[in-house]
Amino acid sequence: MDSKSRHELTKQIEFLSGIRGRHTELVSVYVPAGYEISKVMQQLKDEQGTATNIKSKGTRKNVLGALEKVVSHLRLFPSTPPNGLVVFSGNVSDKEGVSDIQLFSLEPPEPISVRIYRCDQEFVLEPLRELVEVKDIYALLIIERNEATIGTLKGKTIDMLEHLTSGVPGKSRAGGQSSVRFARLREEAAKEFNERIGEHFNRHFQDMEHLKGIIVGGPGMTKDKFVEGGYLHYELQQKILGTLDTVYTEEYGLRELVEKAEEILADLAITEEKKIMERFFKELISESGLAAYGEKEVRHFLTIGAVDTLLLSEDLDKIRLKIACENCGYERTITVTQDKIKEVEEKLPSMKCAECENLRMQIKKRRSLEKEFTELAETMNSDVALISTETEEGKQLMIAFGGIAAILRFAGEAPV
Repeated sequence: MDSKSRHELTKQIEFLSGIRGRHTELVSVYVPAGYEISKVMQQLKDEQGTATNIKSKGTRKNVLGALEKVVSHLRLFPSTPPNGLVVFSGNVSDKEGVSDIQLFSLEPPEPISVRIYRCDQEFVLEPLRELVEVKDIYALLIIERNEATIGTLKGKTIDMLEHLTSGVPGKSRAGGQSSVRFARLREEAAKEFNERIGEHFNRHFQDMEHLKGIIVGGPGMTKDKFVEGGYLHYELQQKILGTLDTVYTEEYGLRELVEKAEEILADLAITEEKKIMERFFKELISESGLAAYGEKEVRHFLTIGAVDTLLLSEDLDKIRLKIACENCGYERTITVTQDKIKEVEEKLPSMKCAECENLRMQIKKRRSLEKEFTELAETMNSDVALISTETEEGKQLMIAFGGIAAILRFAGEAPV
């Protein structure tokens, strides 16, 4: 699954997870790849018969309505899509006694193998969450003479699991000790520390699923002696991708190790994101003017086909609302964050039309800004990069540039 598909599915999951039924009236249906859709329809028709026995009149009405919508939707499919089909339906109204039965359908980006029918107070989303979860894990190890840091890189997230210290003596001898004896003591202490690091590392990773590789860092020859010494379990030893010179330890050291492992991790999204953001920052301060940011400016350059790469933060939560007058048909579009939509809805009764000045404004259409910009970029053959906030560069995109930026093909006049 590519990053775009994963991000879109993650957004859908977040939206669906926010819907709660007042009673057990939200229907979830998973049709696995290769399963006959007609059998699922028959099961749902049987469930309709069972649902007529629900005591609560309101719940019964909502469950039957949801099941009818799902059955009608399944009739549109002559056969099950290649990756299967997932359908959700139920009363999404947050007002007691008010029924608003909605249906949400998606074809998963990867095949699903589970067959589910459930009626509950929330939609069943765990199988979809498993699809979007980043499974590949890289083990990180930084070794110095008297300390070591063990961590992981999963997707774009770096976590420190453990920091170890040792009693390996420094290079200066205690009084009275011969240089040979002191060197032997240092060597024995270093070996014991390496063995302890190996034990801890093996405990963390020996049985870990989806471990894709191991990267070892540290100053000088310490890391190389550890790798060559065979202190790791033989299965883990085979997963070492490389050793790199690093200066720091603990959390900062792990980040330094990931940055220096750019070639090793070339296919990872975190490395690609950093490259794209570095290119944007470079254009931002150059005289070429091939950088733009902000909703208005980026929309303008998208419209005229000037955008080479569109940069959107994964945390962008802005919605485009088309507000129309019921009286004269006048329309205008505004951009708000997700949490401001209710505030706009509450103001509608007192909102005057700019044309006829009647108080009959309504929200006619709502659409995510991310989807609007993505579709516009695809129309203009512009690349789209979804940037997480797990990196410092990604945080800057969201905080300093509002989550929207672009690298341009050619310079142009910004909108007034």
